Amino acid sequence: MSFLRRRSAPIPAGPDFDVLAMDPGDWPGNLGAGLLPAPDGSCQGVFLRYDLFGGRGPAMIIGNLPEGSPARERADDQVPFEVAQLLAALENDEEVTVTGAEESPVMLDDNLLIVRRVICSETRISCVQFDRSDGVLVTIASWDRPITEDLYQLLKPLPAEMFRQ
Repeated sequence: MSFLRRRSAPIPAGPDFDVLAMDPGDWPGNLGAGLLPAPDGSCQGVFLRYDLFGGRGPAMIIGNLPEGSPARERADDQVPFEVAQLLAALENDEEVTVTGAEESPVMLDDNLLIVRRVICSETRISCVQFDRSDGVLVTIASWDRPITEDLYQLLKPLPAEMFRQ
């Protein structure tokens, strides 16, 4: 997505890259955000947790992990970081593995995304991933809700001020 680019962050408290997610004002439930800090204080990823279940667990987690983030490293059958976070938030301790993946092209405005649908052994999990032009991997993990192409139209860069403490 050509409109996204790395930021030069003078303060390492927030992410030094644009975070692509749904605007909290467009979401009717509760929203939580987490940063993955590196030992040097840089941001190794951001994930946003959208809760539509009235405090009983998240409906969706959207992660933004830059190149080099340790959270991107996984074995072939290991679920993405965001799926693991979703399962932990739902207090689901069953072992879930990746059983396959499918790639498909999706148009977003004038940009072509190659979306990778990650198929998990737990069929109530929907998970998709795509790489941005700035090297950030976006992963969307949803519980008991399919992820449709309409969702990509709701994604936009969130302001960096949202992540500063």
